[in-house]
This record gives sequence, structure tokens and C-alpha cells, in this order.
Amino acid sequence: MEAKAVARHIRIAPRKVRIVADLIRGKDVNEALAILRFTPKRGARLLEKALRSAVANAQDKYDSDPGSLYVKRVYVDEGPTLKRFRPRRMGQAFPVLKRTSHISVVVEEAEMKR
Repeated sequence: MEAKAVARHIRIAPRKVRIVADLIRGKDVNEALAILRFTPKRGARLLEKALRSAVANAQDKYDSDPGSLYVKRVYVDEGPTLKRFRPRRMGQAFPVLKRTSHISVVVEEAEMKR
């Protein structure tokens, strides 16, 4: 059974998180957590939190063993953009776009190989 976790309105640009998301897609949950723990990117901490939430959801809803789960899907969508202005010379103002992300992680129990 699939278990899902969604982190919305995260204050980091999606393109920065997608770099880290590509590292864990399709991996075993324990291996994915180890990769995220040693990845020196800010998005790794956010993805780790979402992945742990998805594993907890699988345990609560379907009574799954965390050792038998793998990352089925992980995708990062763009959230709403915060529009701010930076003051510049002679009374001007330049726009600054502060982008947000929606992180979705789906884990599933792996089939037992016989």
C-alpha cells in the first residue's frame, strides 16, 4: 500500500530541492535516509523530514515494516511566489521573487522476491 506525505509552502526554490530529490527516487527508505543525512544541501533536511513523515504514515495506516519500504515517487512542485521589492538608487525599486515549494513523497512496500 502507498503512503504519502506532503510538505507545502516550504521557503526554498523548487530547483534547489529537485537536485536532492533525484538522489533518493526509487531507493530503499533506509538508504535514502542515509543519503539525505550526508548530503550537504539545505533541501536534504526538508526532504528527510517529509520522508520520515511518509514512513510514519505507512506504519500508522497500513502497519508496514519500515525496513521493507522504498521511495516510489518524490516530486517537488512550485508553490506560491512571494513578491518583494529591493530599494535601489534614486527612488527606484527592483522586484525580488521569493519562491516556495511543495514537496511530495510516496513510499510503498517492496514486493518480496522469491
